Amino acid sequence: MKIVRRIGVPPTARGSLNGQSCPDLFELSDGNFAVIGTEATATLEAELPSDASRADYERIVIVSRETLIRAKGDIPDA
Repeated sequence: MKIVRRIGVPPTARGSLNGQSCPDLFELSDGNFAVIGTEATATLEAELPSDASRADYERIVIVSRETLIRAKGDIPDA
């Protein structure tokens, strides 16, 4: 599995002064997506709706609204 491309704009285009340690989205060679975000499992797990759950190997991460909005145009429809 490899990163194929960034989804959205680089962190520096979203106001990051050094372009490091910022939320980011990537499309992977297998068609899945990888997310860099702030780990928030302990804080948000109890807030999940009753029809949502996560596996032990999954984490809840926060990605800024701006990151997702700026990525919207790069996310494929199918």
